[in-house]
This record gives sequence, C-alpha cells and structure tokens, in this order.
Amino acid sequence: MKARITGDEEYGYNPRLRKLIIEVVENQMRDNNPPITDITFNRLLSEGYTKQQAKEKIAVIVTNHIYDTMKYKIPFNEERYTKDLSEIK
Repeated sequence: MKARITGDEEYGYNPRLRKLIIEVVENQMRDNNPPITDITFNRLLSEGYTKQQAKEKIAVIVTNHIYDTMKYKIPFNEERYTKDLSEIK
C-alpha cells in the first residue's frame, strides 16, 4: 500500500507526521540535496499544481522511501528516488 500524505482520520491521517514529511521536502529543496527534489517541484508547478500540491506529491515519494528503508532495512537509494520523482504526474 502506498503512503497517503493527505486524508482524514478514516485513513489514520496524522497532521504532525504530515507536517514533518513536508518539512523534509522543504529541507531538500532549501539544501538542493538531492537536486531532483527542487527540479520536480518546479516541474509540478509548471504543470499547474499549487506549491502545496507539489510538495504533497513529493512527500508521498519521501514517505514511501522512508517506509522501505525502515521495513526492509535497505539504505536510501538516490537513483531510485530520482526515478520515482521523475515519474510523478
């Protein structure tokens, strides 16, 4: 199951966790690390998404990667992260 960043209590929505994951996205963009985060954010803006929507779309990918790292004990894979962000529609 893919992670949800937006939603309601029915899906276990946690506003504090949502805020933290959005902060991860903002920190990646601020630090330009990895650069694909800011590139993806700007691409999504150019496609008509709002700033919040773009951050939320990226946050879903961040959440999925955090989950995989914790559940499967695998290191962060920037190549896979880049691929996943490039495929956001």
